[in-house]
Amino acid sequence: MKKLLLFALVSVVLASCTSRTGHLTGSQGRRVYHPQIPLGMVYVPSGAFQMGENDGDVPFLHQTRPRTVSVQGFYIDQTEICNNEYRQFVDWVRDSIAREKIYEGLDEDEDAERFINYKDRYFDEGALEYVDYDASDRQLNREVFNLNWDRRIDYYDEDVVPLLADMYYPQPQRYYKRREIDTRKLMFRYFWIDYVEAARRGRINITPNGYDNQGNKIVDDHRELETPPHPFTEEPQGQDLDLSNGINKKGQNNGIRGHANRQRFIIDEIINVYPDTLCWVRDFTYSFHDPMTNMYFWHPAYDNYPVVGVTWVQAKAFSVWRTQLLNSWLVSMGDLFVNDFRLPTEAEWERASRGDLNMSQYPWGGPYIRNESGCFLGNFKPMRGRYFEDGGFHTVKVYSYNPNGWGLYCMAGNVAEWCETAYDESMYEFSHDLNTEYRYNAMDWDPPSMKRKVIRGGSWKDIGYYLRNSTRTYEYQDTAKCYVGYRNVMTHLGRGGKDFTKEGGEEIRSDIQLR
Repeated sequence: MKKLLLFALVSVVLASCTSRTGHLTGSQGRRVYHPQIPLGMVYVPSGAFQMGENDGDVPFLHQTRPRTVSVQGFYIDQTEICNNEYRQFVDWVRDSIAREKIYEGLDEDEDAERFINYKDRYFDEGALEYVDYDASDRQLNREVFNLNWDRRIDYYDEDVVPLLADMYYPQPQRYYKRREIDTRKLMFRYFWIDYVEAARRGRINITPNGYDNQGNKIVDDHRELETPPHPFTEEPQGQDLDLSNGINKKGQNNGIRGHANRQRFIIDEIINVYPDTLCWVRDFTYSFHDPMTNMYFWHPAYDNYPVVGVTWVQAKAFSVWRTQLLNSWLVSMGDLFVNDFRLPTEAEWERASRGDLNMSQYPWGGPYIRNESGCFLGNFKPMRGRYFEDGGFHTVKVYSYNPNGWGLYCMAGNVAEWCETAYDESMYEFSHDLNTEYRYNAMDWDPPSMKRKVIRGGSWKDIGYYLRNSTRTYEYQDTAKCYVGYRNVMTHLGRGGKDFTKEGGEEIRSDIQLR
């Protein structure tokens, strides 16, 4: 009898797990997401603030008209990206190139296969069948399998040295016969998606960079910046597709439209990642900065100083690499992807800089640039010819001075910081008040004015005006300066309230009441 009762109970439990209820329950088996702050970042909740100048501005400047905007919750680096953090990126690029060369160059297949994560049997998508791993077909294997990063590289191994010879400077270019990595070879390939172009509908199949799909140039370098006519007398060719199965009996076509091939919106880029160390000499005339050029990026004395000499494009490439680094680790731990690391928008940067003090002139909250003891509160140019009065000659360590209300260091001074936003004097006039942003992907032939990107915060060589929360200026996206660095942000997953820890978990039925 007990066995029958136990069998009945088990049957009921199994039936309750597998039977359909007939009610809308949502997809079952979904994970419960608990948000976590990425290492080295702080959380800035969603909210509104007055963006722009809230005190005296330069007369007739008219580029920071005050307006109230709302910004979604996000995480932001507590400090500027330092030399040692960026060096991790450079070392990763160096090691990935070395692994490729070693895998391709080793004589024995058994030795080479240790540098890829291969499987004995895998699915061939071209043949639509499972095939056995063949160690001799290295080109195919590299297309299928990723590099093995658990395998350490001995750069002094007798078998490895000849394979990596072309990664070093050739003999005539060596200084005192030093065998050093040729930094011109440190090229990083990455991808990003042009969501703005992908979201457009009904346009003729012309790529936004002025080339057709065969790579032929179809516009002049100095074309007129006006919208060309598009008489839609027939179905536009190539870009949009009708994803429906036709029309219904009433003649209605309720299908959505989509792209024929999304490959054109996945942008493939290759960029050199090594900072421009000569920027220290280039940015100043009749000034001696050779020691900074020689030592600043590589010497351990400057490990915790902000990285400089990085262009806006290099900063974006670093953000892509950092995203892949974290997501790869999360997947290996059985976790889920998170939002991308990226440069902050101008609105995000200003909200972070204000430290939840809406009308403050500086990140530390007051209208003055000194504290009550008369000490300067940031690293900038306080007086003519007196750079060291604030405690810093050039840059200082990224944790210097006191943090603002969010716990962020050096939001004013030290180095100015790249923003994602394209610079336009009238941006405050036409931009939206919800996640305010303006972007423009400038091409090589675009005029220099279209390549301007916003920098914020002022630097060690700037006067106090540039340290204000509202002051905006620019640099060109393809230039590297010894006074411009950056920090990353990541958009929060969820509502973005002040206590985001209460947003995760199955026990929360509604987060509307959260504060």
